[in-house]
Amino acid sequence: MKTKILFTLLFFACTMHYCYGQTNLQIAPESLATPEKNGIWLQPAQNTKAQPVWGFVDGIRIGIAPLGGPRGLIRIYTPYLKHDEFVVTNFIAFEPVDKAKNNRGLSELEWSKLDDVRGKRFWSGNTAEAPSFPDQYYPARGVVASENGVETLTVYFFCETFDNGADVYVRIRFTAGKPYEFELTTYSTEESDELNRFILTATMGNKARLRTLHLANGKTKEAGQLWPNYKDSNFTEHDHTSLSEMIKDKNGGAWFIASPDEKAPTKAVYSEDTDTHWKYTGKKATQYWYCPKPSNELEGVVNGRYTYWASKSPIPGGIAYENFELTEPFRSGQSFIFGITPLSPEELINKITR
Repeated sequence: MKTKILFTLLFFACTMHYCYGQTNLQIAPESLATPEKNGIWLQPAQNTKAQPVWGFVDGIRIGIAPLGGPRGLIRIYTPYLKHDEFVVTNFIAFEPVDKAKNNRGLSELEWSKLDDVRGKRFWSGNTAEAPSFPDQYYPARGVVASENGVETLTVYFFCETFDNGADVYVRIRFTAGKPYEFELTTYSTEESDELNRFILTATMGNKARLRTLHLANGKTKEAGQLWPNYKDSNFTEHDHTSLSEMIKDKNGGAWFIASPDEKAPTKAVYSEDTDTHWKYTGKKATQYWYCPKPSNELEGVVNGRYTYWASKSPIPGGIAYENFELTEPFRSGQSFIFGITPLSPEELINKITR
């Protein structure tokens, strides 16, 4: 009952957020300098107001506010799926859980203490010692380096302190030869309250209408089978997948994989009141989380929605996964990888297990 009440409150809070608190943050990308190409990399332009975008010229990219969309979220762009370069395929939120009271911070929904706007402020740095609260229009460039002979692009994302006392940051790393994924390594600062967990959650599975989780031994979990009778406009209860149920690679890494169940997502028929930004364009893709060194307590967690976020518009084809995450007790320096690949789930799994 408490969980349902929480979901209801979050729904109304987010509806107000979208209707009243967000429009002043949606900066048109063309008003800022476009990212510069540096070999295989895209990096923010320097010495000018610039788009905070990092990643591959021909692969996955990420951005943060002030680009369009809610604050307190990493935007994930996938132009290789043949849609507009600023179409957001998913978001990632920071959700640290403090150890004392087990309260979960919400980077997208908490009010900023810096400027009284909903959504914690994110900023970028080239190192873990980046200055606090730099001008959001002048993002860090990121650092190109060689790791064991392989080129990487690294940038740090910081967040203002959460209401529960968590003070955290993430190192983002792209690796040459892996154009559809990036690594997120989690840290807390010395000033942070002690953490139980630091959850990175992909928040927008409904955009791609992810409905199938792919597990070990050919098993799957279907959203429609987990919540067959759910028709409300809030979130479902969470479903948990244990480490033992996940697909493993030969090195013991754990994979949590989700895909749409439609053959042609672009041909879906939407209700008349569905906002355009929910309508899927481009190629079909498979999304995944990967933990190279999981603890025995690692879990994959999802919830679902029957209607699109902050609306009453039903999702074509029925309920789909929304939040999609890996979680385990906090270990500073733990790394997780998030990817969106044009490979089918079967092709990805064959690549993992061969």
